[in-house]
Amino acid sequence: MELEYISGAVESILFASGAPIEQKKLSEVLEIAPERLKEIVDTLRESYRRENRGIDILTLDHSYQMCSSSYYGEITRKALDHRRNTPLSNAALEILSIVAYNQPVTKAYVEQIRGVDCFYGMNALVEKGLIEEKGRLDAPGRPWLYGTTPDFLRCFGLHALDELPALPRMERPGDEVEGQQTFDDVLQPREELAAAGAGE
Repeated sequence: MELEYISGAVESILFASGAPIEQKKLSEVLEIAPERLKEIVDTLRESYRRENRGIDILTLDHSYQMCSSSYYGEITRKALDHRRNTPLSNAALEILSIVAYNQPVTKAYVEQIRGVDCFYGMNALVEKGLIEEKGRLDAPGRPWLYGTTPDFLRCFGLHALDELPALPRMERPGDEVEGQQTFDDVLQPREELAAAGAGE
């Protein structure tokens, strides 16, 4: 296929999807190597930004998603009458930090770290699309496992989970070792995450 056709196909697929499309799936559909796909996407991005176009392409943990350009963010929000979402509470940020750094995790695991019931906090994060069910744990009762979503990456300005702020070394709950990190130490980066997501 010609470059012009492939570039147009990438735009068409991402626009029609609205949701992230895995790089592997997109390269298979277009019958090109992932490396070639990356070159084409990078070229499209450069042209969008050079021409101050109203669209952009995000890379979200091995996926691509088309979105509006941040350059026109203010006028876009004004036109669509978008209102800022209710800010996450400290409790929700703590839960989100635990899930992000330890995923996949069960609700019981989060509650073991926090020492309180997390039912409503986790449900709120699911409703906001920041965490989601990732399957069930192979254990009695088969509890749900939770992890972060592509929206989590987008909202906090990350391309992949390995871009999360570094944590000091910590032990799993129940491990009694000298110098074990405190609860506050574990969740210290949550303020950085909140700051990163404040612009969304």
